Amino acid sequence: MFPRTLRCLLPMLVLTSLAVIVSATGRPKTQPSAHTTPTAAPAKLKIYISVDMEGIAGVVTSDQLGPTGFEYERFRRFMTNEALAAVQEARDSGATEIVVSDSHGNGQNLLIDLFPKDVRIVRSWPRRGGMMAGLDSTFDAAMYVGYHASTTNPRGVRAHTFSSAHLARVGLNGNAVTEGEFNAAYAGSFNVPVIFASGDDAAMAELKSRLPNLETAETKKSLGFHSAETLTPEASCEKISAGVKTALTHLHDAKPYTVKPPITLEIAFKNYTPAEALSFLHSIQRVDAHTIRFVAKDMPEAQDFIDFLDHYNPDMTP
Repeated sequence: MFPRTLRCLLPMLVLTSLAVIVSATGRPKTQPSAHTTPTAAPAKLKIYISVDMEGIAGVVTSDQLGPTGFEYERFRRFMTNEALAAVQEARDSGATEIVVSDSHGNGQNLLIDLFPKDVRIVRSWPRRGGMMAGLDSTFDAAMYVGYHASTTNPRGVRAHTFSSAHLARVGLNGNAVTEGEFNAAYAGSFNVPVIFASGDDAAMAELKSRLPNLETAETKKSLGFHSAETLTPEASCEKISAGVKTALTHLHDAKPYTVKPPITLEIAFKNYTPAEALSFLHSIQRVDAHTIRFVAKDMPEAQDFIDFLDHYNPDMTP
């Protein structure tokens, strides 16, 4: 037994000793609980956005579509804003990586300084992959902004397929296709689904007839090749944002659009001579005066063939 005085002082001595130890060594470390759950890394969500111009709100003629047009500078800003609406909503919905391809005209229309610094931009031509250049199997989904109807569609503002100057029809395995369907088949070859598109009513109806689960935003109603009843740029951006949000909400249900290989690619030219000259190649069959047929092993090879036709010029320099 301790003397009464010592027994009274013992608790104080113990506390004083602990205080000295803590002061010397710092605060004791707390041992992690056996049931502590590690912090999960943010889920990757990689999105590809292909941007054309004919389907942008307000676009109706060449005056909005190229550097010589008197309204081009304003409309490249509207084009940029519609692309930004898709980018921002994708980011708000969890996208961690975004690539945007400038897929109209000279491929140098988007005002790239207005995009967030972590977004990458594909620009100019020629480039392997065409309107989907840079896309591969690491992407989770693809989207279209500003798309238009096909050259075989009697409706649609500025309707064409790849080249308004040279091509009258593009077909895959016997079916005429839009740029959107062709690009979806290309993306599908990498197992990437196309989940959203914006453009005029004719373009959206044409796309949804082949990609029924596609979420769309109608930017204008076609009244003819060079006329439309259009949304304002601001209203169009709001509609695109809402559409992208819905599309990403249902991403888990999305399925890639695939065309079974080998791919029979048929191209009809507006003039005779290209079909005649291409028929000199043993891999090309001339179907009629204007049309040639090429059988590709897969969609990337079919895309390479289209890219070559669209951009090759013997006078190219350097």
